[in-house]
Amino acid sequence: MFLQKALGFNSSTMKARTEIVAGATTFLTMCYILAVNPDILSTTGMDKGALFTATAIASAIATLLLAFMAKLPFAQAPSMGLNAFFAFTLCQAMHYTWQQSLAIMLAEGIVFLLITFLNIREHILNAIPQNLRYAISAGIGMFIAFIGLKNAEIIVANSATYVGLGKFTPTAILGVIGIILSGVLMARRVKGALFLSIIITTLIGIPMGVTKFPTGWLPVDMPQDISPIFAHFDFTGLFTLKTGLVVISLLMVNIFDTVGTLVGLAYKTGIVGKDGSIPHIKEAMMSDAIGTTCGAFLGSSTLTTYVESASGIAEGGRSGLTSAVVGLLFIISLFLSPLFMLIPSAATSGALVLVGVLMLDSVKQLELTEVSEAFPAFITMITMVLCYSIADGIYMGILSYVILKLCTQQYKVLNPTLLILSVLFLLNFILS
Repeated sequence: MFLQKALGFNSSTMKARTEIVAGATTFLTMCYILAVNPDILSTTGMDKGALFTATAIASAIATLLLAFMAKLPFAQAPSMGLNAFFAFTLCQAMHYTWQQSLAIMLAEGIVFLLITFLNIREHILNAIPQNLRYAISAGIGMFIAFIGLKNAEIIVANSATYVGLGKFTPTAILGVIGIILSGVLMARRVKGALFLSIIITTLIGIPMGVTKFPTGWLPVDMPQDISPIFAHFDFTGLFTLKTGLVVISLLMVNIFDTVGTLVGLAYKTGIVGKDGSIPHIKEAMMSDAIGTTCGAFLGSSTLTTYVESASGIAEGGRSGLTSAVVGLLFIISLFLSPLFMLIPSAATSGALVLVGVLMLDSVKQLELTEVSEAFPAFITMITMVLCYSIADGIYMGILSYVILKLCTQQYKVLNPTLLILSVLFLLNFILS
């Protein structure tokens, strides 16, 4: 009875079996993160085995917090946009070490905790134009898809054209198979499509020589040691303008991603009030902020609410029992790390490309008839891909928005927060 109340589970109107099946469905739909997140973050030099453990524990903590605090059927795990930000923008493009990047993630998590507690998030969210919010989401989707194509060696560096199609190597062929398979399974609405595509592509990679079994391999093992990355913070250079802008960028992406997902999922569950209010929204945001902070200590990138939670909701999940099941399955996965660590990068390319496709959904919300709205949105999206940087996309998008609005005398749509951010972004470009 106590557990039912704690999870918001009403046995008179809900069936436990339905909630359990919903939780399992959500886990199968999103557990590709257990393979993809270590794969992306390990490019920074972090230990891949430790990253698997960190991903599973951080996801379990955040999702269980959401289950008991918010009592909503949603799940949380490392963001598919912000893990790319961590690895390819912070570490590769901006030359932070992964230890410094973890410190930045910790700072962002603490700030997110404070603004959630003080209800400042609404002010920050309202300061950014709606069109740019949609563009940021779509741009990150394109960026993630580009990373998937690069990891599979389908897209490679080209001295004449900067980028181009790669050769038909076993890795590239396996990547193409994974992408097509992911698309077909998603189009046929197969439950756990991305998870199944990763598993099937990994098996296909065995005879191709891409999937390789280490000596003495066993499918089940004790959880990997997390000590190589646990709380390895380097606060050097944290208190600079450059890093401050990075934290702001992370914060904006996290706020927009989390709020947008929560609102969309809340409408699917039918819990949104007539006035647009969402029950336990603050608790859901707080679990996200706590999860991000814990994730930084564990060695993971920023956490967020997963849109794949919609698959569990479609199965009838309506309470915290659904998310509690997801959290428990993440804990069980700790003992299956050899299975997930076996997965090659090419096998995850399909999941990355299809996540990009899903995130591109926000494009249909863009205002494209007014040039002063369409141009900044376009700049945001294309800069993220061409500059290989989510932060640069956000910076250039906001800057171009402010400049166009000023030059077309549309002063009323600008607010002090946007103007301050624009000045800070300009200073960053000048001083960097």
